[in-house]
Amino acid sequence: MSKTSPRPLTPDVTSALESLRADAVRRNAGEPEFHQALDEVLESLGPVLSARPELLDVLRRLVEPERQIIFRVPWQDDAGATHVNRGFRVEFNSALGPYKGGLRFHPSVNLGVVKFLGFEQIFKNALTGLNMGGGKGGSDFDPHGRSDAEVMRFCQSFMTELYRHLGEHTDVPAGDIGVGGREIGYLFGQYRRITNRWEAGVLTGKGTGWGGSPVRVEATGYGNVLFAAEMLAQRGEDLEGQQVVVSGSGNVALYSMEKAQALGAHVLTASDSSGYVVDEKGIDLDLLKQVKEVERGRVADYAERRGASARFVPGGRVWDVPADLALPSATQNELDAEAALALIRGGVKAVSEGANMPCTPEAVRLFREAGVALGPGKAANAGGVATSGLEMRQNAARSAWTFADVEARLAAIMRDIHATVHETAEIHGAPGDYVLGANIAGFQRVAEAMDAQGII
Repeated sequence: MSKTSPRPLTPDVTSALESLRADAVRRNAGEPEFHQALDEVLESLGPVLSARPELLDVLRRLVEPERQIIFRVPWQDDAGATHVNRGFRVEFNSALGPYKGGLRFHPSVNLGVVKFLGFEQIFKNALTGLNMGGGKGGSDFDPHGRSDAEVMRFCQSFMTELYRHLGEHTDVPAGDIGVGGREIGYLFGQYRRITNRWEAGVLTGKGTGWGGSPVRVEATGYGNVLFAAEMLAQRGEDLEGQQVVVSGSGNVALYSMEKAQALGAHVLTASDSSGYVVDEKGIDLDLLKQVKEVERGRVADYAERRGASARFVPGGRVWDVPADLALPSATQNELDAEAALALIRGGVKAVSEGANMPCTPEAVRLFREAGVALGPGKAANAGGVATSGLEMRQNAARSAWTFADVEARLAAIMRDIHATVHETAEIHGAPGDYVLGANIAGFQRVAEAMDAQGII
């Protein structure tokens, strides 16, 4: 990444952005994740706003969600005890198409988290070139340790409220953390029962036997590695023989590993909340999938069964392992300044965000200063929502594409996203700054649509 700075802001734009931020923070008090996402975008938009100050009025509307929905989700466990969770859906922006974004079931979910995710989704979806708006939702329900029957009852209660806000031309959720094929199935079944419609396009991430798309499971991880490969290609390199560290061991992490290995990389690590495993021979992906996806075990179990080449580090972080490429694929703010310095000392060349906002602002600054190529989540992990968009196309046409066809379309979309982000950064005086390029390119597409559609 070049250390070149973007063109300086005019005093009027600087003052307007400071005022806009202060107002947004005041109206969204106690939501630090949203403030962080907002800051990253606002810090990037100076060059385009200096050239086109009239877009400030659009930006003032863009940072305010079109609709915020909060609701009660009562359900009974297998013992008959009643529980009450809170459900959320933030329909942030529909200028480019129906609201599109996942549902997250995790104890950490609150309005600020959902709002940050929905705000990021606006720009991510715009970068795909597909006609999708931005939204996000979820609940503080924790599916881990719950029976299938308990998860079903929760999902049915959740959809009983949410269904009235959804539709293939209105709002199209997908999965996210804690929401996989099982949950999508229960949610879709309840939507179908309530509405008496087979509206396949209302949810994505469905099973391939009933309206889902091939590659959707793999898409976020695959796309992240494809974006990383494009960043390395700008440096005259490819993934062959590169040492890679991956955080997490969920869907995004597993399929990031799979694609990286397919392109010749040597994947060294995986992690979960208990710690991380480093495997000097390279991660045995079949064994890791067996442990995590089939047995729902821990990475410590993988290390025990893998043998002498694997070592489990309780409570540690994968960023202490020297590598050429880092793929943070777990959760927000998992990679802080200390971790960034460790990666830089270890010789990292590129970081590609498989998770949403996994790098703290301090880590982003350090990577920029060190010349490390940083692919922000809104660009690097857009493969998941891009393939959801392809699923929506198949649903609308009542058709089904092959795995190879969808994978080729995904690869083309990721190459196009990289080219758009890279060129936008160069145009605005910051060559190699993928964060600035992604924010400006996504903003411009949404802002043009909002401006054309009037003050609504």
